[in-house]
Amino acid sequence: MNSASANLDSKSALEIARIVNREDAKVAAAVSRALPQIARAIDLIADALSQGGRLIYVGTGTSGRIAALDAVECPPTFDVDQRLVQFIIAGGNKALAAAVEADEDSRELGRREIAKKKPTSKDVVVGIAASGRTPFTVAALEYARAYGAKTVAVVCNRKSALGKVAHVEIVAEVGAEVVAGSTRMKAGTAQKMILNMLSTGAMARLGYVYGNLMVNVRPKNEKLAERGVRILENATGLGRRTARRLLADAQNRVPVALVMAKAGVSRVDADAALRKAQGQVRLAIRRSKATY
Repeated sequence: MNSASANLDSKSALEIARIVNREDAKVAAAVSRALPQIARAIDLIADALSQGGRLIYVGTGTSGRIAALDAVECPPTFDVDQRLVQFIIAGGNKALAAAVEADEDSRELGRREIAKKKPTSKDVVVGIAASGRTPFTVAALEYARAYGAKTVAVVCNRKSALGKVAHVEIVAEVGAEVVAGSTRMKAGTAQKMILNMLSTGAMARLGYVYGNLMVNVRPKNEKLAERGVRILENATGLGRRTARRLLADAQNRVPVALVMAKAGVSRVDADAALRKAQGQVRLAIRRSKATY
């Protein structure tokens, strides 16, 4: 029980907000203590993706929804194939909108769902569970590891069943929740922070960002088109009008435009350099400069 939130139901709205905010402030510190393990997991994931493997998240309830959020946001953020980062949630996609809690206790369902993904030694499977003992998630990780996949546990308790199955155990000890047992709160926040680091860290290591710019954005609507222009302005120092023209010349592909500007090459050459560099903008620029 959390003594800081005792008698929560008798507090004013501002008092409740202050209590939750003070407890939330503890989450970042808890995550920071796990940074060495997070870094190890990033390296595992980057290595797997560079060799044609996948990152597969597994979770139930809140953990599964957070996993789904991270997975589905990778393609629009980094312009990667949607198969590269996947998720499994107990109860399937219907569990994203409604609780399907009974499935959490089924080891058989956990094995069945991960088996559909056919995990191999090229993949990394990340199990997320605040308690670290959810049968569905533990069984899925056991199955994946048995088939050669690297495994990572994201938990909030030490010496958990899920942690014992994993090659890398990431523990964020956030302490008791404001509402006892409501792991959608501090535990969920910690999980979101950690998954942000795992996917962003791996994609950065693989060159899917340039500096800290989201260069692989696809300008499919007005907002994203404007973002693409701003990225070119920031990365090249070009004026807005010139950046717009450059993006148009690059057929609205920001990475191509960036290589064209930085290396002084044509669209065709920039496109070829990016293909050879497997989409890594910095590498494509360096190789293009060396050639020309």
